[in-house]
Amino acid sequence: MKKLFFILILSSFISAPHLFSQQKGANISFDKLIHDFGEIKEADGIVTYNFNFTNTGNEALIIQKVNSSCGCTTPTWTRQPIGPGEKGIVSAAYNPQNRPGHFDKYITVETNSPTNSVRLQITGNVISKPVSIEDQYTFAMGGIRLKTNHLSFGTVFKGVPQTKLLEIINTSDIVQKIELSDIPAHLKATVLTPSLKPGETGNIKVDYLSDKQSDWDFIIDRISVSLNGVKDRTYKIVISANIQEDFSSLTTEQRNNAPIIEFSSTTFNFGKLAQGENVEYEYPFKNNGKSDLLIRKVNASCGCTAILTDQKIVGPGQSASIKVSFNSAGKMGAQNKTVTVITNDPLNPRIILWIKGDVIAKL
Repeated sequence: MKKLFFILILSSFISAPHLFSQQKGANISFDKLIHDFGEIKEADGIVTYNFNFTNTGNEALIIQKVNSSCGCTTPTWTRQPIGPGEKGIVSAAYNPQNRPGHFDKYITVETNSPTNSVRLQITGNVISKPVSIEDQYTFAMGGIRLKTNHLSFGTVFKGVPQTKLLEIINTSDIVQKIELSDIPAHLKATVLTPSLKPGETGNIKVDYLSDKQSDWDFIIDRISVSLNGVKDRTYKIVISANIQEDFSSLTTEQRNNAPIIEFSSTTFNFGKLAQGENVEYEYPFKNNGKSDLLIRKVNASCGCTAILTDQKIVGPGQSASIKVSFNSAGKMGAQNKTVTVITNDPLNPRIILWIKGDVIAKL
């Protein structure tokens, strides 16, 4: 009886294999869920792997969405419905550019199967490409190359000098004699190795003497470079700095007696303006502090905005205004222009005034 019962059970398995080999509805079955690329070279570019799958269900399989965990991984997949027993792919392309070292990335595949989503993984290790002279010294200038043609000093407090070095290399086959000119008074620029041999590296030293800088806020200067006596208009080094006043050392008494600027409004909306017309506005303000308010600088974001401000010193309790004139010539549509006001108010050293409105076609 036991043998007979076992034979009956076994025969039922054999006679109905579809109960176990095929699921109801659509079902996605991948050959593998993880692929290891091993070591790949950054210089070789994008690598791709196809994850093969089979629809082991009894209805058409539809891939509804495929998402990657990183923009460096681009998936593609079989778009058309995959019938029962048919095969398809989800392809993962990984871009190793500027991504040295180990990586683990994921792709989520959403389908119409009961399980709904499957997560695939790609992994590997990127070997960095050799660093070339061009990679290290990105800016070419005649027979030399520079790490950059823009030295940014960031925030520079008035009266506090700063120094930066700019690395250069001679990529030509002759000696390069480097000279600098058009240097403003608040900068000191020196070529530490004025004659560079072929393949030799050197530095240009730039000192920012902020106590000699009469301007405020964001400032850009340009220094001219000549090579072996040749001066080209493109041979320029750009120097930028944000000149600010350092209020951190003020005592409590000094802060209590400091100027305080207060505008009645910082936004002027001119509504609708016909193209080519001008509009003027005054931003009234008052010094509510206990010492003189200094208007150090007023600067517009656009040449279309003219500024009139005669009063640079406003005593305690006094009022004044900043006049602006907006010219709509050549403008169309929504306008958002700014006027930056730099003062000696420790709480509001930099104030933004807004000019807004719509420029419409002239009737």
